[in-house]
Amino acid sequence: MDENTALESSRAPEPVGLYPHARRVGNLLFLSGVGPRERGTKRIPGVEMNDAGNIVSYDIETQCRSVFQNVRYILEDAGSSWDNIVDVTVFLTNMKDDFAVYNKVYAEYFAENRPCRTTVEISSLPTPIAIELKVIATIE
Repeated sequence: MDENTALESSRAPEPVGLYPHARRVGNLLFLSGVGPRERGTKRIPGVEMNDAGNIVSYDIETQCRSVFQNVRYILEDAGSSWDNIVDVTVFLTNMKDDFAVYNKVYAEYFAENRPCRTTVEISSLPTPIAIELKVIATIE
């Protein structure tokens, strides 16, 4: 694989804009923002929407687990792995209500590998999701 290569996963949800799932630069893999959507559908695990397209309720734990699975898909399809993650930026839309659950689930997934982490609250994301991850990993 050439350096500075854009990479697409056949298992992760399709990007909602003009960007790749990841880009390799040298021995680093930079993932674009990853949310909890499922590939081939607009369905968002853990989100209940009304007919007008507004969020009625959501389950942050379900979304966290789905996001982490999508990150794993992209890493593996690019030739890297979960254990190679070195930096994670987490975007939450409701820090007060969601941080404790997200932090508990995060601790399960990162029990062995403990990358650097930054968690920030933002007012919204491009789709009706409550969490998105930006990840940097190493790749051989």
